[in-house]
Amino acid sequence: MTKADPQTDLRSMTGFAAQTGAMDPFRWAWEVRSVNGKGLDLRLRVPDWIDGLEAALRPLVAARVQRGNVTVGLRVNREDAVAKLAVSAIQMKAVVHALLEIEAEAMDQGLSLAPSRASDIAAMRGIMEQSAAQDDPAPLRAAVLADVPALLDAFDAMRLAEGAALRDVLRNQLDQIEALTAEAATVAEARKADVAETLKRNLARVLDNTDGADPDRVAQELALLAVKADVTEEIDRLTAHVTAARDLIAQGRAIGRKLDFLMQEFNREANTLCSKAQNAELTRIGLALKVLIDQMREQVQNVE
Repeated sequence: MTKADPQTDLRSMTGFAAQTGAMDPFRWAWEVRSVNGKGLDLRLRVPDWIDGLEAALRPLVAARVQRGNVTVGLRVNREDAVAKLAVSAIQMKAVVHALLEIEAEAMDQGLSLAPSRASDIAAMRGIMEQSAAQDDPAPLRAAVLADVPALLDAFDAMRLAEGAALRDVLRNQLDQIEALTAEAATVAEARKADVAETLKRNLARVLDNTDGADPDRVAQELALLAVKADVTEEIDRLTAHVTAARDLIAQGRAIGRKLDFLMQEFNREANTLCSKAQNAELTRIGLALKVLIDQMREQVQNVE
C-alpha cells in the first residue's frame, strides 16, 4: 500500500479521536467522532460558560471535514479549591446590636442570660461568607482551543487510514467489474450467430403476417428486435464507467457524491444488460455485475 497523501487520498466519513489537557485548576477532555451522512452535519457540545468557544471551534472543524455527521464534545472539570471564609461586618454588627437589645430587655425583666460566645455568633446565618475568585474564561478558552489542531490531526489520520483501506477495496471491485464486462463482451460476440438466427426466424414470422401491414411499422418492429438483442452500448458504457471511477479514486479527496452517482449509472447498465441478455451465460454475468455493484455502492457510502 502506498503512503497516504493527506491532500489527495480518500477519507472515510467514519472517524474518532480524543485529546486531554489541563491548566490549573481545570482538567478537560476533547472527543470527536463522525459517521457517514449526505452532507456536513456538525454538532458541537461544549460548555456555554466559556464565551466564544463554539464560534472559534466551528470553522476549525469545518475546514477539515466536508461531509458526514460530526460530533465534537468537550468536558471541563474544575478541581475543588479551599474556600475562603470572610466575616460579614454589616451582618455581624446587626447581630451584636440585636443581642444587646435582647440582653437589656432581659435585665429589665429580671432575667439572667448566659454570656454570648463568639462561636455562637459566627454560626448565625450570614455572619461568615464563603468566597471564591471569579475566573476570566479567556485563558481557559485559549488553552482548550490550543488542543484542537492535534485533536483534528488524529481524527484526520484515522479517516485517512480507513480511506486507504476503502480505496483498495474499491479498486479491487472495479477490477472485478472490468473482468466481468470483458467476459460479457466475449459472450456477446460469441452469441452473434445465435442472435442472427433468432432475428431471421422473427423476420420470417413477421413477413408471413404482413399482408396489409404498414411497411414502415414492419421496419420499426424489426429494428426494435435488433436493438433489444444488442448489448454493445451497455458494455461500452460499463467500460467507460470503470475508467471514470478509477480517475475519481486517483483524484481523491471529497469524491463520495460523484462516486455514488456513478454507482447508479453502473447499476442502470447492469440492469439493461440482464434484460437484453437472451442468453443464460450473459444473464449470469449481468446478475454477478449487479451483486458486485451493490457491494461496491455500500463501500462508496462511507467515502467523504
